[in-house]
Amino acid sequence: MSQSTLKKVGFLLDMDGVIYRGNELIPGSDTFLKKLKSLEIPYMFLTNNSQRTRRDVALKLTRMGIEAKPEEIFTCAMATARYLALKKPNGTAYVIGENGLTAALHQNGYTVVDDEPDFVVVGEGRTINFEMIEKAVRLVAKGASLIATNLDAVCPTEQGIRPGCGAIVAMIESATGKKAFSVGKPSPVMMRMARKELGLSTDETIMVGDTMYTDVLGAVQMGYRSVLVLSGHTEEKSISNYAYAPDLVASCLNEIPETFYLTHG
Repeated sequence: MSQSTLKKVGFLLDMDGVIYRGNELIPGSDTFLKKLKSLEIPYMFLTNNSQRTRRDVALKLTRMGIEAKPEEIFTCAMATARYLALKKPNGTAYVIGENGLTAALHQNGYTVVDDEPDFVVVGEGRTINFEMIEKAVRLVAKGASLIATNLDAVCPTEQGIRPGCGAIVAMIESATGKKAFSVGKPSPVMMRMARKELGLSTDETIMVGDTMYTDVLGAVQMGYRSVLVLSGHTEEKSISNYAYAPDLVASCLNEIPETFYLTHG
């Protein structure tokens, strides 16, 4: 098939469960990415993990044998920081989270404070303690807006699951009676920002993920084509539990048939 006649297309790729599981590369994912590069098909890695900066994530991929540049990474922390910078430039935030989130906020003109913030911003973290939750509850009760980098209830780890951003936010919501605004997948905010970063139109965008209620739901809401891979934690039989469905189901990234994305324009 002549490359010059191919319809323009690009990929938004979830990471954990698609590219790797924990610290193990999923077989064939590197082959698929090399194929996209050879065909000059653009792609962006998307993650709902706000803990690491894009530079940190790129290094993790590189150490696994995936050539990755920081500009190929798009995190929910970046989406959150950019959204807040548009909503209230040079604002202030009380942050529950780690370096990836605070770095993104600083890069977008935000100051991290302990008192009278414009926003309480919640991400993932292993160093969160109850004092931070108490403080966040008081600040939101006093009028700060509650922002979540994502609403994933759990985070997968090598030892099993641990509470994710959604679980932490739920405590603050329950105590204050105020709902968080979430920016990460499946939010249109992050899905649209990532597409624009690649310079793609809606019908040129394909989202690949291993989770129905973030990756596939986000794609369906945005009008992107979607692929559910079974290399993460979703089993094919569970798809029928949802009122929406992916355009394609594949066992892993490298099993996506070329006919799905190589079409004549």
